[in-house]
Amino acid sequence: MNSSTAPSGLLGDTAARDYTRKLRLFNAFAAPELRQAIASLALKPGMRVLDAGCGTGEALGWLAAEVAPGGAVVGMDLATSHVRAARGMASEDTALVLQANLLEAPLLPASFDLAWSVNVINHLRSPSAGIDALGLLLRPGGRVALGQSSLLPDMYFAWDSRLERLVNEAVRRYYRDRYQLDERDLTAVRAIVGLLRKAGLPDVHARTFMIERIAPLRPEDEDYLVEAIFRDTWGSRLQPYLTKNDYEELMRLCDPLHPDFALRRPDFHFLQSFTLVVGATAQTT
Repeated sequence: MNSSTAPSGLLGDTAARDYTRKLRLFNAFAAPELRQAIASLALKPGMRVLDAGCGTGEALGWLAAEVAPGGAVVGMDLATSHVRAARGMASEDTALVLQANLLEAPLLPASFDLAWSVNVINHLRSPSAGIDALGLLLRPGGRVALGQSSLLPDMYFAWDSRLERLVNEAVRRYYRDRYQLDERDLTAVRAIVGLLRKAGLPDVHARTFMIERIAPLRPEDEDYLVEAIFRDTWGSRLQPYLTKNDYEELMRLCDPLHPDFALRRPDFHFLQSFTLVVGATAQTT
C-alpha cells in the first residue's frame, strides 16, 4: 500500500483524493462506449490485464469477461476510497485490486499482455514516466491502451454555441487559477499518440468512439450530466468567470426544476468523444 501524502498528479492527487461518486457516474453513463472500446482490443482467453488507475472498478468485470476462461485481471489505484469501491465491485474471482502508485507498482516486470488505463496518464506530472512504467510491466508483444474522454470539445448546448464556448473557457480559466495550470497542461490530453511513439512503441494506432445522447435520456445519462457536469464541474465555481446574464442563463439550463432545464428540451443533443490509443511493444524473435 502506498501511503504517501505527497501529491503525485497535476490536480493534487493523493491516497486521500476521492472521486468515487464522479467515477461511478461516468462509468454508468459511458458504459456502452467503454465496453465497445474494450471489445475492439480483441482480447483472448488466458490473457493477463492490468487496469492502471482502475477507479471504482466497473471496467474490471468487463475486462475479466474478455479474458475468461483462464485469464487474470489486476486493478490498481492510488486513492483509498477508489480501491475500497473497486474491491466491492470485483469479486476475488474477477480481479485482484491493489492500492499503489503507478510509478512504484508492486508488480512483476513483463507479466501482462495489456495495460488498460483510462483518464489517468494526463493527470500525472510526467505522463512519459507513467507510460514507461506501464511498458515495463508488459510481456513482449504486449499493448498499452490509453483511454481519454473529451479529447475534442464537448457539445452541450447544440442550440447555443456562444454560451457553450463561454462555459468551456470559464472551466479552463477556473482550472488555471485553482491548480496553476497553463494552456499546455490543460490540452496535454491531445498528445497521447505522440507520447506512445516517444516511448518507442513500434505500432501505435488510435480510434475515437462518440458518446452521443439526445432527449429523452437514460437515468444514467441524466445523473452524470446533472451531478458531474452541471453541479460539480460547473456550478458556482464558474460565477466569477461569466457575466451576470450568462451565469444566470447557465443556472436556468442546469436547474432540473426550471422550465428551461437543458435535459428536458426536445432539441437537447450531447456529444463527447472517447479516444483509445493503443501501442504495442516489440515481439521477441
